[in-house]
Amino acid sequence: MATESLAIAPKGKKRQRRPRQLGRENLAGWLFAAPAIIGFAAFFVWPALRGAYFSFTKYNLLTAPEWVGLDNYTRMFADEVFWNALGVTVYYVLLNIGFQTILALGVAVLLHRLTQSLVIRGIALLPYMIANVIAALVWFYLFDYQIGPINELIAWLGLDRVAFLGDQAWAIPTIAFINVWRHLGYTALLIFAGLQMIPRDVYEAGAIDGAGEVRMFRSITLPLLRPILAMVLVITVTGAFQVFDTVAVTTGGGPVNATRVINYYIYDVAFTRGDFGYGSALAVALFVLLAVFTYIQLRATRANQTDLG
Repeated sequence: MATESLAIAPKGKKRQRRPRQLGRENLAGWLFAAPAIIGFAAFFVWPALRGAYFSFTKYNLLTAPEWVGLDNYTRMFADEVFWNALGVTVYYVLLNIGFQTILALGVAVLLHRLTQSLVIRGIALLPYMIANVIAALVWFYLFDYQIGPINELIAWLGLDRVAFLGDQAWAIPTIAFINVWRHLGYTALLIFAGLQMIPRDVYEAGAIDGAGEVRMFRSITLPLLRPILAMVLVITVTGAFQVFDTVAVTTGGGPVNATRVINYYIYDVAFTRGDFGYGSALAVALFVLLAVFTYIQLRATRANQTDLG
């Protein structure tokens, strides 16, 4: 009976894996990845392709899709509500990402330089563990014009109450504040993980050269943290453009379209008015916009390069 034997590789040389062994490893890898691939194809790729097709049709769920070509996109460019929604969304993104990134960077640096306690990191992450809808409802009560504790405090100080979610000037900044509060700890921990990758001897060399904390932050931390900050910006900007639940729970797009962000407008067109063709065109436009923004961010921040030697 013939038996297979493994040849002993000469000293200093690596043993070559047989094609059969490589085939088994590849098969095992595909089997483990299969659930994720199937889920991604079923719940992301296929709906995206269907949505792209519907964007060229007139479709309302009650009748078969009717091909209309570029009519939905022509309608979109002439839609004043769409451009208002896009402007409101960009305003929200600038407020949200600006404050969130700066505050998260400060929190991450404090965690890195002063303490690395797991308890403190857990407390920082706690708001992110709360569902968006729950967080929005809590802040909706806190900001209530009549009975909200924040307005009660303002009135107790002798100042005029503020309609945080009912005033056109305050509504978007208030929604941005709610989401900054919720996502701050998560963003800070992402940056904190990047800070831990910076070698300590770089800071030691800076201290020997007489650099203070501010100088080391500007000349060492920020340049070496650039790839992580680029990744964080891509994640947070993409997420901010897709804001929906906070608006739906607190303002419903009001007052007078002041908080009608693009995602809420897509929902309103598709599921309230039943115009799935035009809603799909708006969704495709949002996808293209996010793809362009992501590409510009990655190119501008040189995310694929690092200053670490």
